[in-house]
Amino acid sequence: MTTVTPTLDVVTVGAAPLRPDDVVAVARHGVRVEIAPEALARVARTRALIEGLADDPEPHYGISTGFGALATTFIAPDRRRQLQASLIRSHAAGTGPEVEREVVRALQLLRLQTLATGRTGVRPVVVSTYAAMLNAGITPIVREYGSLGCSGDLAPLSHVALAAMGEGDVRTAEGDLSSAADALGAASIPPLELSEKEGLALINGTDGMLGMLLLALHDLRVLLDTADVAAAMSIESQLGTDAVFAADLMSLRPQAGQAASAANLRALLAGSGIMASHRDPSVCTRVQDAYSLRCSPQVHGAARDTLDHAAMIAGRELAASVDNPVVTDDGRVESNGNFHGAPVAYVLDFLAIAVADVASISERRTDRALDVARSQGLPPFLAHEAGVDSGLMIAQYAAAGIVSELKRLAMPASVDSIPSSAMQEDHVSMGWAAARKLRRGIDGLARVLAIEILTGARAIDLRAPLVPGPATRAARDVVRTAAAGPGRDHFVSPDIEALTALVLSGAVARAALGEAGAGADEALPTTSEKTTMSEGNR
Repeated sequence: MTTVTPTLDVVTVGAAPLRPDDVVAVARHGVRVEIAPEALARVARTRALIEGLADDPEPHYGISTGFGALATTFIAPDRRRQLQASLIRSHAAGTGPEVEREVVRALQLLRLQTLATGRTGVRPVVVSTYAAMLNAGITPIVREYGSLGCSGDLAPLSHVALAAMGEGDVRTAEGDLSSAADALGAASIPPLELSEKEGLALINGTDGMLGMLLLALHDLRVLLDTADVAAAMSIESQLGTDAVFAADLMSLRPQAGQAASAANLRALLAGSGIMASHRDPSVCTRVQDAYSLRCSPQVHGAARDTLDHAAMIAGRELAASVDNPVVTDDGRVESNGNFHGAPVAYVLDFLAIAVADVASISERRTDRALDVARSQGLPPFLAHEAGVDSGLMIAQYAAAGIVSELKRLAMPASVDSIPSSAMQEDHVSMGWAAARKLRRGIDGLARVLAIEILTGARAIDLRAPLVPGPATRAARDVVRTAAAGPGRDHFVSPDIEALTALVLSGAVARAALGEAGAGADEALPTTSEKTTMSEGNR
């Protein structure tokens, strides 16, 4: 995904809730973690409480009993270490392709944060081991399928716990496949031998789906800025109007995201010689642009607002301590349902819908640029010699195929539920599945935007000698570092791949919005902040 260099040297866990940028820095860029001393002290105090309950002849769930549907089965003290290890081994039942390294690292970090709250009852050594594995770059092999999103991401988290026990397979910092035992040994990390409550504490959480949500939020802020840039290039090159994006018109419908995108479009189109060439009503006789041009800020803005809502939910989840049972402030150990992934699953599905729609309107703008009947004077398919050359005809096919796939991926996962554990766990969130399909959707959106930007850059060049605005020209110049301008047909696929990488890196958005003074910085401001920035620098 994005490759912006982090500014953090170390992320401290346990002093305060992690920030979204902390998670991206550790998961994607390998930034080191440290445990706050007060967190280790807190963990030690809670562990003493758990050990007291372990000696109690009365059963306590997860401490002296079985799990799930076996919660009423009392386990004798001499079998409890076996119980914890058996829990992890049996629950590490994932199957399918390996999950991406950044997702597993996010999952590891988020579980570490919950352990460091002191509400799970683990020993300090468990906390230290998870931190050491992250810092050594030891990434457990987690499989695609296995989580129902309730009781949390059981199977993915179990694969991580299994590796901490010195069992199963991992990837080293260099990406090599290794046994967990060998990797831990090479890093001088003793394998864990789990004690009472610790098996449950390591696997009862929404960490996998939350980690993927946080990575998605980071990427989508870049992609929604890029969507505004792509739209500006299409509007400009197709001789559209920017009058419909006026601030007073936007204020008639006070949607924050819409206002932010409209402000970006105004800034991106400012100073355009192409736009100036047809402002005179005697030159341009069109009354209104098509929806895909005119309604770009409404669609992009709705996606921005959805993103902000998802970020709010993610922020709350980052402040949570999800485990079952959990240790309360007054020392009670209580069962609860906080591991249910519904809050996270819903917004993952909401974002998949927004991704599909932003890609859909982007593909429509691309299609208009290639259609000689609608492109306002551009050659068919932007071909050098129509008939002999096909131009970008099939690039649009690729975008259309991706959009069709994104519409299927927009089908909510969270409306499904399959009972498990002998009907004890009879309603589940499917949040992990929602997160997996959103990741695929983000990749698809980036490719659709790359195709629109490739098309827009060629269309702008074909408007010569008319001159584009400074911002769209900056975007065009980034495109030209990866793809040639108008001319005879050539191998198009490498152009699309290279531009997709530039889109995901944020290079296109930074170049254009930086020139326009409209945002797209690495601090990832909120919608309301970006509206102020765009208006103030316009």
